[in-house]
Amino acid sequence: MTSTQEQFSKAVQVSLELPHNEALALAQFVKRVGFSELEANASDENEAYEIKDAIGKLQHALVEAGYNPR
Repeated sequence: MTSTQEQFSKAVQVSLELPHNEALALAQFVKRVGFSELEANASDENEAYEIKDAIGKLQHALVEAGYNPR
């Protein structure tokens, strides 16, 4: 494995504090954003799927923090 591949395979932990209104808005956004928007902003289809996976993890973290909009 090259050093670039090793760098991308390492997990990264991101921690942040958000005011209630921003956390709720972010939870609404990750619920509503569609794959077509991800594809439009990604460099290729593979990156779009990586973004989708990352957003899924973000959405899970927001749910655990009590932000699960219906």
